[in-house]
Amino acid sequence: MGLFQRAHDIMEAKANRALDAAENPNEMLDLSYEKMLEQLTQVRRALVDIAGSKKHIELQEDQLRHSIDHLQDQAKAALAAGKDDLAKEALARKAAAQQQIDGMEPQRQQLDEQEQKLTETLNALQQRVNSFRTQKETMKATYTAAKASASVNESVAGISKTFGDSGAALQRAQDKIATMQARSGALDELLESGALEDVGGGGDDIQRELDKVSADSQVDQELAALKAQLGTGAPPPEALGSGVTSGEEGAS
Repeated sequence: MGLFQRAHDIMEAKANRALDAAENPNEMLDLSYEKMLEQLTQVRRALVDIAGSKKHIELQEDQLRHSIDHLQDQAKAALAAGKDDLAKEALARKAAAQQQIDGMEPQRQQLDEQEQKLTETLNALQQRVNSFRTQKETMKATYTAAKASASVNESVAGISKTFGDSGAALQRAQDKIATMQARSGALDELLESGALEDVGGGGDDIQRELDKVSADSQVDQELAALKAQLGTGAPPPEALGSGVTSGEEGAS
């Protein structure tokens, strides 16, 4: 299958789906029923036209028969009066009128046949219309019930989804609360153990001064030791807190 053929098939399928979605079965059924009623009306009109044509032929035949009877009487009167020519003319006209009647008979028979066929068609069509009307109402009721059921199912599906979303939100809230509770408990334990005080630097000002003096003394001792090694300075000073001088050691 070519690319263009596939694209055409896809577009046609989409168009058909759009038409199916736009069509309302109730409206389709009502439209079909209306078309069937129009056909019934057309057949009835045709029957009326045929009946009118037959009536027109019958009237013409009646007039011609009256004319034939009248011509027959005139021919007799002319013969009685010894006027053979007039009697002959009356009989000739009578024959012409009879020919017209004979010529109308096939037309009347043809109209009779058409009327019979249309009557049968009308009866069959009327039965179809009656049956379709019953089926139409049943199908419309079925469609209405199915549509209502589908609407209810969609509503239930929407409610279920809402419940699912609510449950997920509730679970997230519970997880967050549990996390906050765990964090709060950990902070309480740290505060009780004093670990948070050490992290902040801890100690008072005096302790910090003592620590600074000890650090400075250690630096001075290391500096004096380096000078002694290089022979450029005095012996390294005693460590703080020894409480014994060099003179006191000699005396002892």
